[in-house]
Amino acid sequence: MFQLGKTIVSEEIIENDFVCNLQACKGQCCIYGNAGAPLEDAETEILVDIYDKVKPYLRKEGIAAIQEQGAFVKGEDGEWETPLVNGSECAYVIFTDKNIAKCGLEEAYIDSATTWKKPVSCHLYPIRVKEYTELTAVNYHKWEICDAACSLGNELQVPIYKFVKEALIRKFGKKWYGELEQIAKEHTKP
Repeated sequence: MFQLGKTIVSEEIIENDFVCNLQACKGQCCIYGNAGAPLEDAETEILVDIYDKVKPYLRKEGIAAIQEQGAFVKGEDGEWETPLVNGSECAYVIFTDKNIAKCGLEEAYIDSATTWKKPVSCHLYPIRVKEYTELTAVNYHKWEICDAACSLGNELQVPIYKFVKEALIRKFGKKWYGELEQIAKEHTKP
């Protein structure tokens, strides 16, 4: 671990490779797990504000879950998260004709129906961020359903921090990311 500003960052995001391989995993991270996607406080308001624009992109099961539970819910840990369909997949998930899970929020963004891509926790994955009083922890979340992503990342030689560059800049800013790149260069010197 190393400190970067007000963050504590795991070296694993520099040392491990990762590139999502949707053809192999079918987007299982949006389907499996015991909770919805973590949400920041401000993101709860965004979900409410954009719901009418996103609704046409969603499945009827997702719409029903959102109408029943709300655009966001409080998880067992007391934190905000996306609602689930029958305790399983995220209510905002949609499926391609090849049964690959995708994000309805992101599809609306791609079509310029909204200006918000998706929850930053999803954008950052496989990085998980935990806010503490004084510092923010930035860690690599290992999940066996992402083994194909690790293999592809290794094959393409793309470290996690580079794969999620856009999301890290969105969360922490360009200056922070530039400093992370410098640390990574030093850390990976032979």
